[in-house]
Amino acid sequence: MEIFILAFFALGYLVLAGADIGVGMALPYLGRSAGERREVIAAVAPFFLGNEVWLVATAGVLAGLFPELEGTLLSGNYSLVVTLILSWIIRDMGLWLRGRVPGPRWQAFWDGAIVAGSWGLALSWGSLLSHVLLGIRGPIAVLPALVLAALFATHGLAFAALRLRGSLRERAAVLSGGAGEARTYALTAAALLAVGVLAGLRLPLHPGTSGAVLVPVILALIPLLVAAQGWVWWTFRHRVTGPSYL
Repeated sequence: MEIFILAFFALGYLVLAGADIGVGMALPYLGRSAGERREVIAAVAPFFLGNEVWLVATAGVLAGLFPELEGTLLSGNYSLVVTLILSWIIRDMGLWLRGRVPGPRWQAFWDGAIVAGSWGLALSWGSLLSHVLLGIRGPIAVLPALVLAALFATHGLAFAALRLRGSLRERAAVLSGGAGEARTYALTAAALLAVGVLAGLRLPLHPGTSGAVLVPVILALIPLLVAAQGWVWWTFRHRVTGPSYL
């Protein structure tokens, strides 16, 4: 049961947060002006905080149920983990702060932070998953990391095409063949799930001794998390028509 809980949160994060990471990576391409970039950001604004809950939950499950695996992942990957956390902070700072001051330089700076943080997240996850899947480190690990980063970007473009309208949707759907963004999103989601499952099969999944206490608590919380996520998606299911609070 512990393994299924870990897989549920980790795979959920890859698919859900992979979309807003990909949108951030493609922000300069999608948004050619400050107004367009603000509208692109509105496509992910209602979702990105909820998506990050899945990462926090994954970290909590690792620490509580798989302490040996937590140590294995951290051992030798400290620089990657630090880069990932810094990229996460920088990306979120950009999302929160870009609209706080109505100045073009201010907004351009934080737009750059969103792009840099999103690329940092994608490459960090790509490098970590490449190490788990292929067991490689060093400069050669950049190649599979770039492949996974491209997958994140494609996933984000498909999500943006599902959320945006007009010329912004046309740009986002460049890889989806016009109106095929739902199909592309499903394919990229399946690819991310496959990468996550294959990585999980390579890990030493040996639960600790605290499962008897923590598993019932986590199982009780999962329906609340899924319900909250479903409510957010249903509430903001329509295409973006203008800038959001961000």
